[in-house]
Amino acid sequence: MGRVPPRISLLMQQQPSRNATAATRAQDRATELSSVGVGLSTLRGNPMRTFLATLGVIIGVAALVAVLSLGDGMESFARNELSRTTDVQNVFINPRTADSIDGVEVPRQRFVRFTTADAQAAAREVPGIAGVGLSIGGTTLVTPPDGGRRRGARVTATLATAAEFNEIEIEEGRFFSEIEAERNVPVVVLSHTAAVELSRTHSPAQLLGRAVRVRGMPRTVVGIRAEIRGERGLGIFVPIRAAPEVMLPAEAQGPRTLLVKAPSVEQVPAVQERVEDWLATRYGRWDRDMRVETRLDRVEQMQQAFRAFKLFLGAIAAISLLVGGIGIMNVLLASVTERTREIGIRKAAGARRRDILLQFLAESVAISGSGSAIGLLLGLGIAFAAAAAMRASTQALVYAGVSWSTMAVAASSALIIGLSFGTYPARRAARLSPIDAIRHE
Repeated sequence: MGRVPPRISLLMQQQPSRNATAATRAQDRATELSSVGVGLSTLRGNPMRTFLATLGVIIGVAALVAVLSLGDGMESFARNELSRTTDVQNVFINPRTADSIDGVEVPRQRFVRFTTADAQAAAREVPGIAGVGLSIGGTTLVTPPDGGRRRGARVTATLATAAEFNEIEIEEGRFFSEIEAERNVPVVVLSHTAAVELSRTHSPAQLLGRAVRVRGMPRTVVGIRAEIRGERGLGIFVPIRAAPEVMLPAEAQGPRTLLVKAPSVEQVPAVQERVEDWLATRYGRWDRDMRVETRLDRVEQMQQAFRAFKLFLGAIAAISLLVGGIGIMNVLLASVTERTREIGIRKAAGARRRDILLQFLAESVAISGSGSAIGLLLGLGIAFAAAAAMRASTQALVYAGVSWSTMAVAASSALIIGLSFGTYPARRAARLSPIDAIRHE
């Protein structure tokens, strides 16, 4: 035979070594799986102890899920209320009506007066907004349909989209339409207080479809706003083109504010930047004649309040989880003490430290995982029941919120609790000397 080349000879020598390594790895994996199986079978052998250890995790995770779900629901309710009753989501575009000269405000004779065309252009050209508003406020006199004493009222001349933009709830009838606003049809929407005061029988619905006189001119009542708690004085809404007819000339020709609404509180700064870009495109050096303002100070206060609220609730739930984790650690420490002899026999039979470590970590993760799954369902049930009780007692439309973040926290808590509180008992068991462990009584 010819001589075997050195390269082939080297490969022939390495082949058995690789096979042995692969076999060793397979054996290690089998041993590790066996250790995990021993740990799980131990849990099944002591159902009462396993249940008591799991109970702490169930209570902790249920508390966490219930608190976070209620917190999400209450935050959503608060945001809806703020959006409905405040202007924190609005970006205000105000004309400059005065110049500051040597610290003295000198009124301008001419200033920008926004029109419906400007509002329509903003609605089309500014991306990522929830709506555009334009209104003029003033005072007027209103006479009931059956005659009688004239009443003073606040009048708001606005766009047909005001009901949606300002989330005006209509109790009877409707808000005026875009066609009515465009053609300046003589229509009016009354506040609840105005409808009660102007009706002979103090029944708001009685005025629907009838004509009241606004500054001497008849206008048909097409809608009545829902009652607002704490509402004072009479208020009416008319199309913006009717401003010169229902207000004093000075009020009708006064400055108008163009409003752009952001989809959420967090998007107010981004919408402000888009509005400024749009103004630069439409008006050039817009900052000379206009001001863009927001309620960012109030927005920041709200965001800080929401963050503090969530951190507070999370801290309370974390205490419950900590108690559950301590319960797992105590049970596993007691298990290590009771099974010291068993551990010694396993180590004498060839089990490594890693095998013993995996055995006890498997027990810990199994306890926390099953407790987390049960606690998740229990917590959601508690959250929905508590939200229903809040709605029944306070009439507030609060619903429990189920978000992916809540699910992720519940799932990750199982792994964190199991590994964190199961590591010390597992390391303690793995460090036992086989001889001392076998001698243990």
